[in-house]
Amino acid sequence: MSNLTRAHFELFRRTPDECFSSLRELGEHCRAQKEQSFDRWHLPQAIRSRPLAHERLLLEAGADGAFEMNAWSFGQLCQLAKVSKDTVNRLSAETAARVFEETLPAGKKPLQLLTEGESVRSIHGTAYTRLHNADLVAILHEFATDFGPPQKAMNGGTGLYCGEEDMFCFLIDPLGWVEINGEAFAPGFFLWNSEVGKRSLGIETFWFQAVCQNHIVWDAIEVIEFARKHTANVHESLSEIRRIIEALVQKRDARRDGFAKVVRKAMETRLGDDAEDVAEILAKAGVGQVLRKQALELARAQGRFTIFALVDALTRLSGEFNNAGDRTEADQKAGRLLQLAA
Repeated sequence: MSNLTRAHFELFRRTPDECFSSLRELGEHCRAQKEQSFDRWHLPQAIRSRPLAHERLLLEAGADGAFEMNAWSFGQLCQLAKVSKDTVNRLSAETAARVFEETLPAGKKPLQLLTEGESVRSIHGTAYTRLHNADLVAILHEFATDFGPPQKAMNGGTGLYCGEEDMFCFLIDPLGWVEINGEAFAPGFFLWNSEVGKRSLGIETFWFQAVCQNHIVWDAIEVIEFARKHTANVHESLSEIRRIIEALVQKRDARRDGFAKVVRKAMETRLGDDAEDVAEILAKAGVGQVLRKQALELARAQGRFTIFALVDALTRLSGEFNNAGDRTEADQKAGRLLQLAA
């Protein structure tokens, strides 16, 4: 088992305006962002910077007009010109414009500028293929209907984030708990993307035992990761992500059905014919004398010493323990009893 920290990292780098309370709210934001964004193709020599004021620099894109730049697109412009971003930031707008005039390359292959309103969100060459966040969220609405964000984190983070540079989703199935090797696990996954080239497209699915208020996923198993760069075939990854989510849902359903069969069998199967036989079996399972006596009394009240009656009694009694280690030990013993019905 491993502890997963992707959501923990996202939690402490996001601002409040990047957090969304629900998948519906995130989807509406991503759809609006897609509708308001435009790809503009221009040859490099048709793109030039122009000072607007002493500290403001605009980017002219041919006949499409002039646009402001955010931190990400400005950094991309500096990379394209092969100049230091830190150095340019110390210059006046007039001097910076002259620097770009002398350093921006010319060429026969166009550049693609992603604009939203009066701002340039990104600058890429022809090798980059964009995948919109809205297309990914649409898959979640269709194939991850039982999944939602975890409990809010200590700082109010929700696990659903989208900013200027990228999107990140942390989703779990709060009712998807199943027994795996005598322990309780639920399914979940991380999904991430960037429309502007900040990060790859990817998904990581897992089965977990707990999520803390710092959004660390504890004791995860069956961790599967899929990631792709934004190249020409990136849209084919939508089918793969859909398949991965469907596989997680199918495994959840199969395990839940299997667990339900075990519970039905446990409710029908007697652990012993009388209290002495049952006490002996509980002793072999490591249940102490005091706990055995209490469990037998609770099970007797249900009328039969079935496996389920004893498991239920042990689980109820473990909830009264003050020590977390004692509760875990009692739950593990109850889990081993339930495996007798498997």
